[in-house]
Amino acid sequence: MAEYKASEYTVEADAPLGKVLLVRLEKDPFFFTPEDQWFCSKIVVTTPEKEVILFPCNRWVARGEYVELRGGKEYVSHHWEDDAFYGFIFLNGSNPMVIERCTKLPSNFPVTEEMVKPSLKEGTTLAKEMEQGNIFIVDYKRLDGLPKKEFEGQYLDLACGFCLLYSNPDKQLMPIAIQLYQQPSETNPIFLPTDSKLDWQLAKIYMKNPDAIELETVHHLLNCHFLIEGTITATIRNLPAIHPLYKSTLGGDGLAVLLIRGFKARTYKSRFVPEDIKARGLESIPNYYYRDDALKLWDIISSFAKGMVEWMYPSDDDVRKDTELQAWIKEISIHSFLESEEIGGPSSFDTVAELVDFITMLLFTVTGQHSAVNNGQVPLGTFPAERFDEETPKRLMKELKVKVDALSASITKRNSEIPVAYNYLNPDQMENSITI
Repeated sequence: MAEYKASEYTVEADAPLGKVLLVRLEKDPFFFTPEDQWFCSKIVVTTPEKEVILFPCNRWVARGEYVELRGGKEYVSHHWEDDAFYGFIFLNGSNPMVIERCTKLPSNFPVTEEMVKPSLKEGTTLAKEMEQGNIFIVDYKRLDGLPKKEFEGQYLDLACGFCLLYSNPDKQLMPIAIQLYQQPSETNPIFLPTDSKLDWQLAKIYMKNPDAIELETVHHLLNCHFLIEGTITATIRNLPAIHPLYKSTLGGDGLAVLLIRGFKARTYKSRFVPEDIKARGLESIPNYYYRDDALKLWDIISSFAKGMVEWMYPSDDDVRKDTELQAWIKEISIHSFLESEEIGGPSSFDTVAELVDFITMLLFTVTGQHSAVNNGQVPLGTFPAERFDEETPKRLMKELKVKVDALSASITKRNSEIPVAYNYLNPDQMENSITI
């Protein structure tokens, strides 16, 4: 059995450093000894003021690799019970895809003005705040009625209700009402922040269970992996290995029911970040870092896709006449979108713009979207050099790298100014593909 040991190091600074926000760990790239990875479980920093800061790591570090660790989890450990942090997670946690603006309460979520009055600013009403765009909702109706899993002779319970949230004048997103199941009844009350601390805390925790299930099943597995699986299969079957798209893309019962429901609810246009943000009414909600970073990344990827597509297809006629390309999208339409009119995915390409949109969606799905709901591995903007020999793709890839590096720098700067860093869409920590 291998032996492990903890090492302590003292780093002295000539001047006060202020609040320690991150630690950068690097394994010396100049050692000439055989490669052996280090496993770092954590770094504990004790400041001259005797403040102890924990930086969790729990990963292997290879020679020449550096890892930036932030003390955000320390913040979480102190604030996980706070309502403001609970609301923040719906915007910037691992599942930023379910929250949407509430313009009218569902008939089966009978929240009254009196219930939420203590949670709103003085002199306002729920109706007014709803009209002003400050009320948001999370609805897990997709999970209602799913077959339940049996464990030790009992069926496991699954919440599938609602959470109502309020964006207050302090730019905090606060939960103001929770109903655990879809149908209101005496045994399914609406929980409020004015209830006992324990009741309210348990209601909030209970609502995170359906959030995790919908995240992994719908937004991660279905909308990322399953979509790309069909695309990769169509690529291998229809496009030659020299085609730029080829080079760019290769590198329980309850579960089944939820996948079907999730598939029917996800339209083609909802996979476009600008359309999705607009449809959910989240254009102006403050501190929504997923939106801010995703829109910038979408524009960068769209610019790259436009350059590559226009290099390959100078005109709309060139797109229409490429029989391999048309066979490719036809197969994707059949197997990934099931030729569904409700979903609305393309079965052919008539214009360069249509192809650019589709490629942008694919590239964002395997990079930013997957990273946002999973996490990343290989930095975005890196391609094996041997994939492209032509000057135009090489130039476009260099431009892409410059843009994503600039985005990464701006995200890093932003993160240094907020209590909990949002790094899921930081290109430095984002994969450039997913395993199907």
